[in-house]
Amino acid sequence: MPIDEVSPADQAVTAARRGLGAVGTVAALGAAGLGYAWWEARWFTLRHVDLPVLPAGAPDLRVLHLTDVHLAPYQGRKRAWLSSLAALEPNLVVDTGDNLAHRDAVGPLVEELGALLDVPGVFVLGSNDYFEPTLRNPVRYLLPDDGKRHTDIAQLPWRDLKHRLTDRGWLDLTNTRDSLEVRGVRIAFAGVDDPHLGYDDLGAVAGPADPGADLRLGVAHAPYLRVLDQYAADGYDAILAGHTHGGQLCLPFNRALVTNCDLDRARASGLSRHGRTWLHVSAGAGTSPYAVARFCCRPSATLLRLVPRDR
Repeated sequence: MPIDEVSPADQAVTAARRGLGAVGTVAALGAAGLGYAWWEARWFTLRHVDLPVLPAGAPDLRVLHLTDVHLAPYQGRKRAWLSSLAALEPNLVVDTGDNLAHRDAVGPLVEELGALLDVPGVFVLGSNDYFEPTLRNPVRYLLPDDGKRHTDIAQLPWRDLKHRLTDRGWLDLTNTRDSLEVRGVRIAFAGVDDPHLGYDDLGAVAGPADPGADLRLGVAHAPYLRVLDQYAADGYDAILAGHTHGGQLCLPFNRALVTNCDLDRARASGLSRHGRTWLHVSAGAGTSPYAVARFCCRPSATLLRLVPRDR
C-alpha cells in the first residue's frame, strides 16, 4: 500500500475520533451554557424607564415595579438585593405578584422589603403566591401552560402575605378599584386577580377609569390580552404586569422565545403600547426554585420615572 494511502479501517477510526470530539465539544458548550444561565439568574439589576403619563405641571413620580421575586428563605443573594431597593426611595411601589417560592418565605419577604413597606404601595397576587412550586420537566417551560393547577398541589400562605402587606398600608387590588394620593397626584387603580389561573374578574373592575384622577393605572400579574384590552378600552393611562420573566431563556438582546401567556413575544418585557395605553411588563427578579436559570434576560426590578405627557 502506498505510504500516503489510508486504509478503510483507519479512516473509520479517524472518523469515530472526530465524532467523539464533536460530541465532547457540544457537551462542553452545553455545560458552559447551563453554568452561565445558573449564574445569570443571580445577576440582579435595576432597569430605569421614563413613562410620560402625568398631567402638565405634576411633579415627577418614582415608581418601583417589583414582580416575580419567587423568594425562598435560603436565597441570600436575592434577599440582599431586595433589601437594597429601599435606598431608591420610590414614591410608590407596585408589586405585580409571584412573591413566594416557599411556604416559609412570607417573613423573609417582609423583612427584606423593609422600608419599602412604609412607602405607598399596591399589589396583586400571582399563581406562585397561591401554589407551592413543583418539580417539572424543564422542557415544559417552552410549551404552552394553560394555568390549571391540580387540587393536590399544596397552597402557600397567601392569606398571611396579604395580611402582612395590607397591615403596613399597601392596597390589595384583587379584583377591585381603589385610589391613592402620592405627592399631590391622585392615582386611580384597577387590579385583577391572576389571569393565568383564570381568577380575574373583569366585571368587578369594568367601566371608565376615574375621570377625576390625575393618573389611571391598571395592574395585573399576567398580561393576558383580555385584561389589557379592557384596561385600554376603559381609558387607563398605563398597565403594569409581570409573569413572563421576560422569556427567561432568550436569544441575545432579550429576544424572548415564550411569554407563558397570549401576549406576543416582542412585548415579553419592557415598555410598549397597547392601543393608546402604555404597557410595562417587568422581566421580574426570580425563577422557580426547580429551574434556576436565565439566559440573556437578567433578573430585575424597574424604577419607572413618571413624567408629564408634554415633556
